[in-house]
Amino acid sequence: MLFSFCTRVHSGNRKKILWLQLLLWQLFFISCSNNAKEEIYNGLPPNWIHAQSNKLLSDKVYLSKDSTLLFPEIRVDENGGILPWPSADLGASYDQVINAVWTFWNNMELDTGNVKYYLLHQVWKPHHDPRGLGGDQLMMAFSSWDLLYNYTGKKEIIDNMKYMADYYLEHGMSVADAQWANLPFPYNTNIHSGIYDGDMILGKGFLQPDKAGSFGYELIHLYKKTNDPKYLEAAIKIANTLAAKVQQGDESNSPWPFKVNAATGEVGKLFNHRNINPEYAANGMPEVQSSSYTTNWTGTLQLFSELKQMGKGDTTSYDKAYHTALEWMKQYPSKNNKWGPFFEDINGWSDTQINAVTYALFLMDHEEADLDWKNTVQAIFEWVHRSLDNKEFIKYGVTTINEQTAYRVPGNSHSSRQAAAELRYWEKTGDTSGIQNAIRQLNWATYMVDKEGKNYYLRDNYWLTDGYGDYVRHYLRAMAAEPQLAPSNANHLLRTSSIISEISYRANQIRYITFDEKSVEKFRLTKKPVNIIIGEKPLQQSNDKSATGWIWESIGANGGGILYLNKKSGRQVEIIF
Repeated sequence: MLFSFCTRVHSGNRKKILWLQLLLWQLFFISCSNNAKEEIYNGLPPNWIHAQSNKLLSDKVYLSKDSTLLFPEIRVDENGGILPWPSADLGASYDQVINAVWTFWNNMELDTGNVKYYLLHQVWKPHHDPRGLGGDQLMMAFSSWDLLYNYTGKKEIIDNMKYMADYYLEHGMSVADAQWANLPFPYNTNIHSGIYDGDMILGKGFLQPDKAGSFGYELIHLYKKTNDPKYLEAAIKIANTLAAKVQQGDESNSPWPFKVNAATGEVGKLFNHRNINPEYAANGMPEVQSSSYTTNWTGTLQLFSELKQMGKGDTTSYDKAYHTALEWMKQYPSKNNKWGPFFEDINGWSDTQINAVTYALFLMDHEEADLDWKNTVQAIFEWVHRSLDNKEFIKYGVTTINEQTAYRVPGNSHSSRQAAAELRYWEKTGDTSGIQNAIRQLNWATYMVDKEGKNYYLRDNYWLTDGYGDYVRHYLRAMAAEPQLAPSNANHLLRTSSIISEISYRANQIRYITFDEKSVEKFRLTKKPVNIIIGEKPLQQSNDKSATGWIWESIGANGGGILYLNKKSGRQVEIIF
């Protein structure tokens, strides 16, 4: 009604009228926005984020076994608690570290066949490493790069995701007439062949169904980001095989096996060694057992859930498989803490933090999956602390997290994952019991990264899993849970309920496109927006996070704050400053 006269204006004046229309909309919008109550962000105590004072220690702490690599000088706060490298500013340090890690990955050298080194190897070394791909290496990278693109708007990140997915689909899938058809092989048994055809331990023909489910889930996200149907088609094929193969499972067998021969359906073997798992050996663990058990099914659950929501593929079968797997997770590992193996290079049984805490993160994002999710998540955290806490760095006020029961060495990825999960739990419940240590875990893990972005696993190697795909995402999730951990001098999207297909950051605006019409976003911004446009219509400021609109919560006195945006329709968004 307000601008109906525009339709009667001569076309020569149309641009002027449209400009005037937008201006009047903005004035109208600002007037309405002024009626919204100004909110102050109520997060963690500022002294948990900002040190009152800090100093560098002279301690020599070695990264490598041979004492050739040192930690950077360790910085601590007024209480002796570890602060991040390279500065006492948490947000600035985290930002520098994750961008350095991405830059090193993106600029990594080419290897045999003119393909990127990270497509052939799980460990980076200057003179190259003889081992092949990590089992979940590319899926971890997809997960991190999805979030990092939203955070930075760098188009080359999506290009990298497409490059990896295209190569993997072309060189790594089981054949269509195999018993376990159209699933990715996790390893290149002939390292420089460029072909993925088996498992690192069991050899040719074996694959890991849990990694297939994770790949399918990431392919759906890539489809939503790029609108390329080949990614959706591949995800549906993966889901079809997994849905057809699901079993009820029991205490010794998960709904799908950990390792299986794609052609024959033979379940693989685990080879246990007493010196690696002495506590299990003492309880009568056999030297050889079936590799019929793992709990890394979070990606598979999300694969089925996404396809059902989209109405793609055999949604009836997906729904049945989803509930079969979920009920097994709730009945067995959630109760007995038998979290089982994950890693491709471990011969025998091991209980792993990644399986347990990834499931905890899933439950916090999908409360409907377990109505008792708070107690389940707390029990998982208690198991991790009881079984995998590492006190080696307690003099700096931090307890770090060991990778698994078969390798009790604290990890950059595992400590930062625990931190992100603890922060997410605080965000949802207000429980601060694990938060100071969580922040210090994030701080500790920054010391593994050098200025070039090489990320070293303590006393081990530059793992292209732990140091890259399974590292960046934890810092971004931590920032989303507590935006005070994000840098205060730049604008960043920290979380979305949708998938972002395009985003650009400019001095006076942020523009982005979501896959879904309905979505919720969370930003850390340097200043309050003056207007937000969805499509061609302004979005009004609100005081209710559950209602359509946007809410601004200021942080400190510098004008920065948090933007919560809740839209019910429209995919194109413009935030104007």
